Amino acid sequence: MQLNNKTLVLIIAAIAAFLFIPFLGKVHLFDWDEINFAECAREMLKTHDYTRVYVNFKPFWEKPPMFFWLQSTAMRWFGINEFAARLPNALCGIATLITLFLCGQKLYDKKFGILWALAYGGSLFPNMYFKSGIIDPWFNLFTFLSLYFFILYHWQRNGFDKVGLKGRPIRNVIWSGVFMGLAILTKGQVALMMFLLCLGVYFIYNRFKIYFNWGYAILFLVVASLVTCTWYGYETYKNGTWFITEFLKYQYRLFTTHDAGQKGFFGYHYIVILIGCFPASLLAIPAFFKTPYTKRYDKDFKKWMLILFWVVTILFTIVQSRIIHYSSLAWFPVTFLAAYTVYKWQWGNLKYKKYVGVLIAVLGSLVALLILLVAIIGLNVKKLAPYVHDKFAQGNMEANVSWNGTEGIVGIILIIALILGIRLLNRGNYYKAAWTFFAGTGLVIFLAAAIIVPKVERYSQGASVDFCIERQGEDCYVVPLGYKSYVQLFYTQKEKPTNDSSYSEQWLLKGNIDKPVYFISKVDRVDGYIKDNPQLKELYRKNGFVFLKREISGN
Repeated sequence: MQLNNKTLVLIIAAIAAFLFIPFLGKVHLFDWDEINFAECAREMLKTHDYTRVYVNFKPFWEKPPMFFWLQSTAMRWFGINEFAARLPNALCGIATLITLFLCGQKLYDKKFGILWALAYGGSLFPNMYFKSGIIDPWFNLFTFLSLYFFILYHWQRNGFDKVGLKGRPIRNVIWSGVFMGLAILTKGQVALMMFLLCLGVYFIYNRFKIYFNWGYAILFLVVASLVTCTWYGYETYKNGTWFITEFLKYQYRLFTTHDAGQKGFFGYHYIVILIGCFPASLLAIPAFFKTPYTKRYDKDFKKWMLILFWVVTILFTIVQSRIIHYSSLAWFPVTFLAAYTVYKWQWGNLKYKKYVGVLIAVLGSLVALLILLVAIIGLNVKKLAPYVHDKFAQGNMEANVSWNGTEGIVGIILIIALILGIRLLNRGNYYKAAWTFFAGTGLVIFLAAAIIVPKVERYSQGASVDFCIERQGEDCYVVPLGYKSYVQLFYTQKEKPTNDSSYSEQWLLKGNIDKPVYFISKVDRVDGYIKDNPQLKELYRKNGFVFLKREISGN
């Protein structure tokens, strides 16, 4: 019995909810980005200012407010906690898998739609990011949808042989503009830059033939501008141009300097995609080469996805800052190409290449081995600590975390999925092989989020988070010393300062303070501060962190 679209959408939504929503609040938010963004949302609630973004109660012009609106709404419903901070992306995961199913079904058929959704939900980083509290999942979805609706408009205008393109072309242009506006409101003008670069590259491939109507192009820009003006326009009208000007300056600086010390190496993003998008990244490889096409639109959409992949990866290879999620928009074309490969194999339009199975076996085994090693290291972490030369890492390894060896089951499940999937590939059961690989990887991430990630987090920042939580409600200052962190803001539930001097580290260390100051430092950075500031009292050291206090003079 064939299921109708509505039933399939409900099933996909239920599976996605099962994959992405459980355990959202099981582990603390990670420094920097997760806590940074959650703190922006928390401060929206505290200040009742939803048009200007703040962090540490100072203007934060690095990001537009769209994602923080979603987070602050979730916090209003579910409280200021990890679950609420991550819930918007879990919902984005549900929306993304449904979107890919509907897009794939419209392009080819229901099986392809399921394959595309399966490839995205069952690959490492795409799945993991829906359990996070960072901006990129919504930004990527909005940007992809903007390009997708523009492609549909292009097909309508130029008479492509795709059935089911109903309605007037103007509708697709408007939707393309709406989603572009939302993408800009989520992360900035980089969305429009990538969109225009894709259109420009396609223009070159199209032998410089104009494939769009200039009137509709202007309409697209007008619609996108109207959507973005809900913030850009209102903020400028309300507070003047300063905040928007600083925001635009930051966007420019992001593309020309090493942000956050993330320089990386030249091929950084290709390695990230190869490993992070496993197993889709390897299944996609045959589709990067010439393949037989059944229809004109078949060839054209693949061309668009290849253009999107190369635009994203080359652009962020050129950009000075190299951070994992910068190239995450490329996960859409990569998972499409993976589904495309499997679909063509199954229909016999493309010959299966054994090297794909070999690569999946090799890389998958390395990932499984890494998971097993995490479990083994966890069981023996205190024995290994003396062999680590970094003092802070040594201290981290002293954390009291209980491992029992069952964590290794996660890696074993991946090995079993690899063995079964490769056997199915070799027998020509390509659909079943894809289901096995992607379902197995999805299950592995689900279990890892439940039983491994919380234990790893205890080593990296657990002691610092615990200390900040203990300071909640206490009339004091809590600040990091010798390193940058947002932990103390979110986990102390910091109130808006009444004394601007509290933003000065020198005042907190040597000035006439008006309330006690707690400092959080690291074992490899604290000695100089203690030597130069004898008024600091060391409270204790734990897991690589050093906790100090400065009392008000006379106490």
